[in-house]
Amino acid sequence: MPSYNIKHITRYSYASPVIDCTNQIMVYPLEDIHLEVKRHEINVSHHPIIETYTDYFGNTIGVFTVIQPHTELVIESVADIVTQPIQFPMDEQSAEEQWQQLTAVKDDVEYMDFLTQERNTSYDTIKNTLSALINYSDKPLKNALVLSEYVFDNFAYKTGVTNIETPVEEIWELKAGVCQDFAHLLLFMLRTFGFPARYVSGYICPKTEGVRGEGATHAWVEVYIPFYGWLGLDPTNNCIVNDGHVRIAVGRNFSDCTPVKGTYKGTGAHKLEVSVHIENGTPRNLEKVPTQPTYTFEVKDPEVPVNSYRRFLEMQQQQQQQ
Repeated sequence: MPSYNIKHITRYSYASPVIDCTNQIMVYPLEDIHLEVKRHEINVSHHPIIETYTDYFGNTIGVFTVIQPHTELVIESVADIVTQPIQFPMDEQSAEEQWQQLTAVKDDVEYMDFLTQERNTSYDTIKNTLSALINYSDKPLKNALVLSEYVFDNFAYKTGVTNIETPVEEIWELKAGVCQDFAHLLLFMLRTFGFPARYVSGYICPKTEGVRGEGATHAWVEVYIPFYGWLGLDPTNNCIVNDGHVRIAVGRNFSDCTPVKGTYKGTGAHKLEVSVHIENGTPRNLEKVPTQPTYTFEVKDPEVPVNSYRRFLEMQQQQQQQ
């Protein structure tokens, strides 16, 4: 049973004091039969009260507000967790039976949200390209793995070429992106061929060097497999998700799973820094762990007319963590 110690720090720095900073955080490990949370603490600078609730998808969400003026906001999440290996699908039913069952769930309200497909300008191109890979004589799981492998083989893992709003058609044209782009692309592919699929945000806990996505929050996909249930596929690392992945949120897409987002009153200029440190086994001393950011994003204050209503609106900036 692998055990992990995860320290996730989010830091916002503002060019001048801001007030009424209200945030939503989704950094709570999702406990289930494969994951046990031994300890989880969240500390926020200025010590606001954090209220929690469970959303429609079963995620735990924390909300808090910092009213007083401040130039920095730090959110620190520290968790000790233990994971269990998954039981892989037994795959006893025939391919025909499995495809029939996959067709049947389209009318089930539990899966409708994860089948809804957004049309885009590249829809026909993507579907025609991938249709050659789909073989209905094979079982759904094999086809899902083929699509995940296609993303891994044909798209370069490259930071700085996309952002949280980059649409699927642009990712398809760029042939590059990061884990959230790979996840969104695989979601689109799976739903195109009738697979319910959902976006997952969390952490990858590497046991060896060279794993893509370590040092920051990670993203992958869960696909519905007939007569089995949800199975995680990580197209960034071309693997089936097992005991080295830790979920913190599931949803239809990234916007349902954003680790930190909120609004505030004040200057639009701010810097976001994120660091994630993961240790296997008993922690040595998380207080001494280096917290150099592995992800940095900076927003310059836009030039707008002074004393305009537009400036007032733009002062209420939305913060989002990738």
